[in-house]
Amino acid sequence: MKSKLLILDDDEAILQLLAAVFEDKDMEIILESDSDAAIAKVKSEHPNVAILDICLPKKSGLEVLQEIKRIDSGLSVIMTTGYRTTQNAIEAMKHGAYEYLTKPFDIEKMKDVVQKALECNLLNRKVRYAELSEQIDDTELEEDIMIGSSPQMIQVWKMVGKIADSDASVLIQGPSGTGKELLARAVYNNSKRCNKPFLAVNCAALPETLLESELFGHEKGAFTDAHTRRIGKFEQCNGGTIFLDEIGEMSLSNQGKLLRVLENQEFERVGGNETIKVNVRVIAATNFSLMNAVNDKRFRLDLFYRLRVVSFYLPPLRERLEDLPLLADLFIKKFSRQYEKRVKGLSPSALDLLMQHPWEGNIRELKNVINSATLFCMGDMLMPEDFESLLHVKSGFKKTEIQLEGEGDLYFDAFCTLLDPVFTDICKKENGAVYDRITGALEKALIHMALSKSNNNQVITAKLLGISRNTLRDRLERYKLG
Repeated sequence: MKSKLLILDDDEAILQLLAAVFEDKDMEIILESDSDAAIAKVKSEHPNVAILDICLPKKSGLEVLQEIKRIDSGLSVIMTTGYRTTQNAIEAMKHGAYEYLTKPFDIEKMKDVVQKALECNLLNRKVRYAELSEQIDDTELEEDIMIGSSPQMIQVWKMVGKIADSDASVLIQGPSGTGKELLARAVYNNSKRCNKPFLAVNCAALPETLLESELFGHEKGAFTDAHTRRIGKFEQCNGGTIFLDEIGEMSLSNQGKLLRVLENQEFERVGGNETIKVNVRVIAATNFSLMNAVNDKRFRLDLFYRLRVVSFYLPPLRERLEDLPLLADLFIKKFSRQYEKRVKGLSPSALDLLMQHPWEGNIRELKNVINSATLFCMGDMLMPEDFESLLHVKSGFKKTEIQLEGEGDLYFDAFCTLLDPVFTDICKKENGAVYDRITGALEKALIHMALSKSNNNQVITAKLLGISRNTLRDRLERYKLG
């Protein structure tokens, strides 16, 4: 099913311009110049993203925003205007707008914002959890679903039912890849705040000062790039739920500000004196022991106890292997449908192979392995040979992780471990160009990963990599990234 983009503007030229911009994006485009007609289309067509002009003849864009948010709180709305009014931007964000853009449009920025708004909408679709894959029909395979009937997961389901409707802060602990954000969304979707915003922030993806601005907002002139006032996630999420992933990476300074929000529900924007009052539920997650971080003086004890009013622990997949057949069956159904395959399931020997694998990447690793195996499967059952090369690669990464924790020239050892099994084939294929091919691929991979980590923010990406923005722009153009 195609994603849908609704565009509301009383200027026919703008409508046609934006229609032309997005016509090749595999999206269904809905054009409207009338406010009431656009509201009706939200009810009937359920668009994923809406672009609304603020200045409209009948109802203002801000009024339309409020009405359509009452109809569909998960709709990602981008507000546009030809007037650079700070108050309009603040009002738009307070009422749940995803972003605020001014005319004339930067087309590339508009494309990027629409893509991110679409991703946000798709992530905000309701997350379900189930005990059996048979409980999930075909239409639900598009969603991210938590599934499991192991004793550990049954306790998780029960706890969600008990605490979802409270306003208590929640701490979710567990290894990477176990579904911590899915659990956070499950708590949110079953709470009385489910018709209010849900915003996720990765605390490890931003430097300290930028994270502070992201969470609490900033005033104009608060720092070099602060050209206008901007409200932060807490203010934007008023009445809703904020998910702070990798909370253990937050600086002690920002931990103190977060503690104040948890205790008093108030804060100041960066560079401001006005105290902002909010009503936000906080769900935090970490993939390592916060108690150890407390002992190492890297995490505040008072914040730890304030976050851990309700505590969940998601076990690694190796500790809930009875759920692996259910998860594998779910992923096979999902990817068979996606790739238009007729894969029915796992052969007994393939299931035995998967049950014996250590799964350091947990459910995320299992999902990726099933994805690749289903894509390349030539029959109607997944066999051991469909997995052997994939699981061998995973084992190689396990060795790399061990090397990275040791002493000496860490990256040299890690790259030797990765290259050794395939280096002979590379030399044959790239005869006379091995150096250029490998170094270019490594540089491209580094930039790609840094962009992903920083949500495609070039300023942050350059800082993460330790290169200038000019160098980054050159590499983005060279490797056709961004």
